[in-house]
This record gives sequence, C-alpha cells and structure tokens, in this order.
Amino acid sequence: MLFKLTGSSCSGKTALAYAAVGRLRRIVVHDFDELGVPEGADLHWRHRMTEMWVRRALEYQERGVDLLLTGQSPLGEVLAVPSAPLLNGIAVCLVDVADEVRRARLAERSPGRWDAPAVDAFLGWAAWHRQHALDPRHRPDVIIDNSWPEMAWHRWTNWHADDPRWRTQLLDTTDQPVTESVDLVERWITEQRDVYQAGQLALSHGWAS
Repeated sequence: MLFKLTGSSCSGKTALAYAAVGRLRRIVVHDFDELGVPEGADLHWRHRMTEMWVRRALEYQERGVDLLLTGQSPLGEVLAVPSAPLLNGIAVCLVDVADEVRRARLAERSPGRWDAPAVDAFLGWAAWHRQHALDPRHRPDVIIDNSWPEMAWHRWTNWHADDPRWRTQLLDTTDQPVTESVDLVERWITEQRDVYQAGQLALSHGWAS
C-alpha cells in the first residue's frame, strides 16, 4: 500500500514521516527528492518521478511492506501515473501549515535563498493543494497543462468532490506540538490499514475502473 504525505515546502512532512514510521511495522519511508533534484526540474520530471516511486511501492508491496512517501505530488498526480492502478491501496494526507509559519520556516531553512516572488509561489502552491484536496474540479490545469504525456488524467477528471475515492486527509501542523502531529500520522496510517483490511478502502484494487 502507498501512503503519501503531500504538501508545499516546510510543512514538516519528512520529519513527521520518519518519526511515525518508527512506531509501525512493515512500512518504510522515503522522501521524493532523496535521489536528487536536477537543475531545471519541471512538471514532467515530477510526474516521471511519481511513477518511479509508485513502481518502488509495488516492489515493496510484493514483499508485504507499505511505503510512506513524502513529497509535493498531490492526489491527482498519484492517481494519474501509469502504474497507480496496480497498487493494492492508496492513501494521501495533506500536511499543511499557516502561511506566516511557512514563510518563517523557508527563511530559517535557506536564509537569503528565496526572494519574495519565490516565497509567494510556495504559498500559492500551498493554497492550491488545500483546494485540490477538497475538490478535483479545482484548477486541474495546474497539474495537467503541459504534463508528462503518459499521465492518465481521465481516471479522475470527471469525479466530483463527494466521490468517496477523492479523499485526502488534512493535517494542519500550525501551533500543534510535533508529538501530536506524529500521533495523528501514526493513527491515520493505522486507520487506513484497518479500512483496507476490511475491504472498505475506496482507493483499492479496481478504483480506476
């Protein structure tokens, strides 16, 4: 099963993932960018890498191990990569934080690296994530226009917000102790596993048809 922690930069995805996985069995964690980000990485690159990570999840799946992946690919991109329907289950959680906190974290992480337009772009991407998590009809062009040709967007572009398959857990870490956020990630993974075992996970085998 693939568990995906998504969201814009500096929301705390990676730290939460590594802390939560330490409490669970038969699950590994990887960061989307751990293999490096090439100069000029674009939408095509992110889509191709999302497919690569889904294939890695399938390798773990064969061994009975789940993958918890952190990165910025939203639910719509995960569902559209070629190999996504082969996963036995998919669950996505948006890790979010207030804009002023994200601004402060960006400044602390890379002092002087990001100018005002770049920071605004991170905040705009975060705002888009929030709406995408709620409704597949919100600005799908942001990830579809000029995308990798192998993406199968038709799998979900006719869905509505009330479709049970369009489900992203929301986790806002603003003013929340890290330990509480880790507890919530651990609980989310456990609950999604239980739902899958009960045969009630909407994004399990057959969701694409």
